[in-house]
Amino acid sequence: MGLFKRNPFGQILFLKKWLIRIAGGLTHRRYRGFNQMQIDGSEIIRSLPDTNVLFISNHQTYFADVVAMFHVFNASLKGREDTIKNVGYLWNPKMNMYYVAAKETMQSGLLPKILAYAGAITVERTWRAEGKDVKREVNPNDTENIKVALDDGWVITFPQGTTRSFKPVRKGTAHIIMQHKPIVVPVVIDGFRRSFDRKGLRVKKKGILQSMIIKEPLKIDYENDSVDAIVEKIEYAIEQHESFLKVIPAEVLDEEAKLNRERLWRY
Repeated sequence: MGLFKRNPFGQILFLKKWLIRIAGGLTHRRYRGFNQMQIDGSEIIRSLPDTNVLFISNHQTYFADVVAMFHVFNASLKGREDTIKNVGYLWNPKMNMYYVAAKETMQSGLLPKILAYAGAITVERTWRAEGKDVKREVNPNDTENIKVALDDGWVITFPQGTTRSFKPVRKGTAHIIMQHKPIVVPVVIDGFRRSFDRKGLRVKKKGILQSMIIKEPLKIDYENDSVDAIVEKIEYAIEQHESFLKVIPAEVLDEEAKLNRERLWRY
C-alpha cells in the first residue's frame, strides 16, 4: 500500500488503517473484558464477496454497535470462530468497510469526526434534524456515496435510523437494495443499550452479556418484491417487526431469563 494511497472518498488508507488499529485496541476490552460478547455467524462473514455487501442491523447506541461490528467482522475474516479473542486481527483490517451515519451526529464533536474517518458515509436525515421533526428531500449525493461504497466494499446500515426499538424501517434502505442489488446480510444485536450510554462512548455498566447474530443473506425477488415487501423482510430479519412484541414463545422467555442471570455476574 502506497503511503498516500486513497480510497474513493479521498481518505488516506495508511491513516485509516492506523486509526482502526488504535481505536480497536482501545475499545477491545469493552467487548471482551469489561463485558463479554456472544457471537453467532462468523462463517457467514467469511463466505461473503469482497464488494457489494450491505449489512442491515437493529440499532442501540450511536457508536458502540458499529465498532463492535468492525471487531467481529475483522476477527471472522482472520479465522476467529465466533470470538474476538486476541485483537491482533486488526493489524491488517478490512479497509473497504463503511457505515452509514447521520451527518449531524458525526459532526457533533472531535471524537465523532475522528471516528468518521474510519469509514463513515454521512447522510442527511430526511425526517429529523437538530432534535426536531422535518420533511426534506433525499440528498442525491448521499445515495450516490452509498453506491460508491458498495462498489468498493461492504456497507453497514441501521435501517430504522434510530436507537429506539421497534421503530419503522425507513423505505430508503429498500430503495437502495432494489437499485443496487447488494447481498443483504441481517445482523441482530443486544446488550449494547445496557452496556453503554446512548452515544456508545461511555461504559455505563460492566458485566453485561452482549450478543451479535449474523444471519444468512436475505432472499429478495428483485422482479416481484415491492418496496413495502422488502421493508417487511428487513423488519423480520432484524427482529424489529411489531409481531415480535405481541407473541414471545415460552422457550424464548426461558432463554432470555437464562441470559439475564448470566448478565448478573461480576469480576
